[in-house]
Amino acid sequence: MKLNFTLLYYFLLLICIINIMACSESEDTETYFTSEIELPDKVTFTEHLAKIVHINCTPCHRPGEAGPFNLITYEDLRRRASTIVEVTQSGFMPPWPANPNYSRFANERFLTDYEKDLFKKWVQDGAEKGDPDKMPAPPTFPEHNVLGEPDLVLNFPIVDIPAGNEDLFLIMKVPYELEKDTFIRLIEFVPGQRDVVHHMNANLIQFEKDLKSDVFDGLPFIETKDMRSRENMHERLGLLHDDGTYPRLTPMVANYLPGVEYYPYPEGIGGYFMSRKGAFYINDMHYGSSPLAVSDSSRFNIYFSDAPPKRPVQEIILGTLGISEIVPPLIIPPDTVMKFTTEATVSIDISLLTINPHMHLLGKSFKAYAITPQNDTIPLIEIPRWDFRWQYFYTFKNMLKIPAGSRVIAEGVYDNTENNPLNPHSPPEIVAERDGSMKTTDEMFQFIVTFVPYVAGDENISLEESAKK
Repeated sequence: MKLNFTLLYYFLLLICIINIMACSESEDTETYFTSEIELPDKVTFTEHLAKIVHINCTPCHRPGEAGPFNLITYEDLRRRASTIVEVTQSGFMPPWPANPNYSRFANERFLTDYEKDLFKKWVQDGAEKGDPDKMPAPPTFPEHNVLGEPDLVLNFPIVDIPAGNEDLFLIMKVPYELEKDTFIRLIEFVPGQRDVVHHMNANLIQFEKDLKSDVFDGLPFIETKDMRSRENMHERLGLLHDDGTYPRLTPMVANYLPGVEYYPYPEGIGGYFMSRKGAFYINDMHYGSSPLAVSDSSRFNIYFSDAPPKRPVQEIILGTLGISEIVPPLIIPPDTVMKFTTEATVSIDISLLTINPHMHLLGKSFKAYAITPQNDTIPLIEIPRWDFRWQYFYTFKNMLKIPAGSRVIAEGVYDNTENNPLNPHSPPEIVAERDGSMKTTDEMFQFIVTFVPYVAGDENISLEESAKK
């Protein structure tokens, strides 16, 4: 979900991570789904590997997507057979940070031990193509317009991305003005330059029509490294009312990572109010590095609804900028590995839909769970090896009930030592959250929970089935 680096940088990083994984065996590196299934006498691409590749690799490794090369055909795999064995055995690819032994999610992309061993044996057997008649049908992917012709298209401002090995992080505004208030069924993000757009998180600002004269006033975007403070950034982007007050904000209405497939929640769940005057506030627009200078103008495809949502989704944020304090305060001295926790108590029965852990470059591991009033533990997510580049919004397979009175707890471990290859400081320096700074060289510790109030039978509603419609 693919990295947008030059090939040289990609393979140097790959070698580094593989070596680190090989030298750091611990309880966090448990094997996923150990299988006793006997391997075939002869592994071939067409019979055993093609379907696995098309599901787990091709969504990102295809023309126009973020993967640095294609992984579709036998020839694609054959020329990189040894590398594929290395990255699949180590767990580096496909990038699925969550531990599937702890909790399961819709649309997972990871390999079981059996599947990893299939790749390994394929190479040992000579990496043969196999019987052409056993080749599955080639995959098809919706490029955009997931629900047909959109009701509204909003283009992002044009961003010039220089050539080089530096990633670009922006905070951006996409304003709009409609004839009247309306409702949204689904927001689809369509990247302009798929091979450099890495991820995007968007919120929806609802201006009061009499308090905002010009929604297009202000800068179109700001680099996070140039952000002085959140208040200054909001003012420079023109996100405030004319009298300086803050408008209403609906958080996390859209997000993107390479390979994301858009689909609405089941009928009757989700949707948003969209005011006549407003703006999409993109608080995290990440462009990967590019070997060539390119320009990007991504867009939103917006699908309206004739009626307000029956069960609008709600969201809470634990930790940084959220409803719960971080213990101890998020200050990480140099040459230390520290654990932090944050928790909140649920006041009513709720049904979880989606969760999103968030840390920056010093993140080492993340874990979240709920403890019920009966002292039962409900596993939510465990990420044994945090990787800043792969921050998913994880949707549960079925709606997950959390009873009233339960404590939702998140634990984050941070590594501010020279052993952390992503540490931005050498030698290590003291790092803190700095009032919610979004600079990647500062830190954040968040756990974002999307939910609806519980209704009897919610736990039987599949969130995977809606993705297949």
